[in-house]
Amino acid sequence: MADVPNLLQPLEVLYEDNHLLVVNKQANLPTMGVGPDRISLLDLAKEYVRIKYHKPGNVYLGIVSRLDAPVTGVVVIARTSKAAARLSAAFRQREVEKVYWAVVDGSLEPATGHLEHYLRKDERHRRVHTTHADCPGAQAAWLDYAVLARRAQHSLVEVRPGSGRKHQIRVQLAAHGQPVMGDRKYGSRSPFPLGIALHARSLALAHPVRAETMQFEAPLPSSWQKLKTIRQLL
Repeated sequence: MADVPNLLQPLEVLYEDNHLLVVNKQANLPTMGVGPDRISLLDLAKEYVRIKYHKPGNVYLGIVSRLDAPVTGVVVIARTSKAAARLSAAFRQREVEKVYWAVVDGSLEPATGHLEHYLRKDERHRRVHTTHADCPGAQAAWLDYAVLARRAQHSLVEVRPGSGRKHQIRVQLAAHGQPVMGDRKYGSRSPFPLGIALHARSLALAHPVRAETMQFEAPLPSSWQKLKTIRQLL
C-alpha cells in the first residue's frame, strides 16, 4: 500500500533534547500498538534515535501523547522513564494545552462555542458514540472551538479539547452536524487526499526536568494545500 510508511522515510522532528523528542506525525501512521506487519510512529522514532545516537540494542522511548492514525501533527515522546512518568502525569492532570485545526463539512455555527457530550467506545466496530451519562462506560468529553474561516461548504476551525477521549474531536464535531473533512467513519462525504483534515497544530507543556514551559507547533501537511477548498480557507 502506497500510504503505509516504512523505516527508511525521514521523521519530521520539531524538537529534541536528552529528555524529549517532539515530532510532526504524518497521516495514516499509527502512533503505536500495531502488529509486526505494520510500521508505527514509535518504530520510526526508535530507528531515528538508534541511528542518530548510535544506540546498540533496544531503544527506550515512551509515548505520552497519541493521535489517531489519520490525524497529523504534534506528538510528544519521552526519551527517559523519568520524563515519561512526569509527562504522563501532566496529561492526566490536564496541565497540557492542546490546539487542533480542523476543516469541517458545512458552516459551523455559532462562530465560537463549547461542546459537551458523553462518549462510549464501541470496540467491536472501532468507533466511539455519543451517549447519555448513565450509560455503562460513558465518559464526559468537552471542547471549545472557534471558526477561523468559512468558504463555500466548509469551515476552518480551531479546537481546544478540555478532555482527552478517544476520537473526541471527530465525534463531537460530527454530533454537532459538521464532521471533519474526509472522516468517512463519522459521516463526512467530502474527499480528502490523505487521512482526514484534523491536525494537532500546537502543544504547550512544562519541560519534565527544567522549570520551563515549552510550546511546539507543527506545520500543516502538504495534503491540505492540494485541495482548492482548503487553500481558500488558509
